[in-house]
Amino acid sequence: KKDIPAVNFIIHEIHCSRNIEVCRYCSESVPKAEMKKHIESEHVQVICKCRMKMENGLLKDHEASACPLRPALCQYCDIPLTFNKLQDHEVYCGARTETCGACGRNVLVKELKEHPRVCG
Repeated sequence: KKDIPAVNFIIHEIHCSRNIEVCRYCSESVPKAEMKKHIESEHVQVICKCRMKMENGLLKDHEASACPLRPALCQYCDIPLTFNKLQDHEVYCGARTETCGACGRNVLVKELKEHPRVCG
């Protein structure tokens, strides 16, 4: 997808028609010799650990941002969990209390960051 000088266009067109193929799945231009590899690496169906079926080329993004079983850390205790268990854990974990070293009051863990403003 770049500009081709008019003088070279016919030669370019012949070269492309012999050597380049458009992928029937993603419409990407791929060298004919690499089409089989492209389809196997990008478009073969795989199953994520969450049991969702998708193209192999989409798996990495899914595992990083959408998979309910992707790793996540609790914002209060840094325990590693799966994303689908994080919210319930943080509700419980944030409701624990810790004693403030300055005023001696018991403070909810979820309020510890804001507590110094109102401490004392």
